[in-house]
Amino acid sequence: VAEVSETTPTNPINPYGRSKLMSEQIIKDYAASNENFKFAILRYFNVAGADEEGLIGQNYPNATHLIKVAVQTALGKRDSMGIFGDDYATKDGTCVRDYIHVSDLADAHISALEYIGQNGSETFNVGYGRGFSVKEVIETAKKVSGVNFKVLNAPRRDGDPAILISNASKLRSLTSWKPKRDDLALIIKTALEWEKRI
Repeated sequence: VAEVSETTPTNPINPYGRSKLMSEQIIKDYAASNENFKFAILRYFNVAGADEEGLIGQNYPNATHLIKVAVQTALGKRDSMGIFGDDYATKDGTCVRDYIHVSDLADAHISALEYIGQNGSETFNVGYGRGFSVKEVIETAKKVSGVNFKVLNAPRRDGDPAILISNASKLRSLTSWKPKRDDLALIIKTALEWEKRI
């Protein structure tokens, strides 16, 4: 899998993915039985970062999200972090993902609500449409933090596709959404600053 649009066939590979698809179907089934019910389904890609004012962020010490783990490792909250597979068919052998800043995601929610208020129901991908490899994220985290933290190689995790990048052109064309934080270093910097506070 590489670029994913809203029309890409859905084929969940784990219970979490199946539960998300089932939720979408329940919403669509309800809408089919109630003509006044409008919905927007937002399919998030890899949400990361924290509020730029430092007011809110992810507060889960055992998180598995790459950027959260990287900044925790940079701050010494973890001894090391792992790269799960370095033999994928990508430019550096590590998985590639589309990371979106949480505040741009919040803005996408507002744009989607405005859309369904004036139009019908819709499904939207929410991402930037470009990806970064695990190694690129780690190197950027080291640069932003100024810490050359320890990284270990680990075996692949079952079900991890090599590349997942959003095609969010529908969201951009049908709504007023204009992302303002499409910058990996900024995403990591806000995550790092938040992690320092908690």
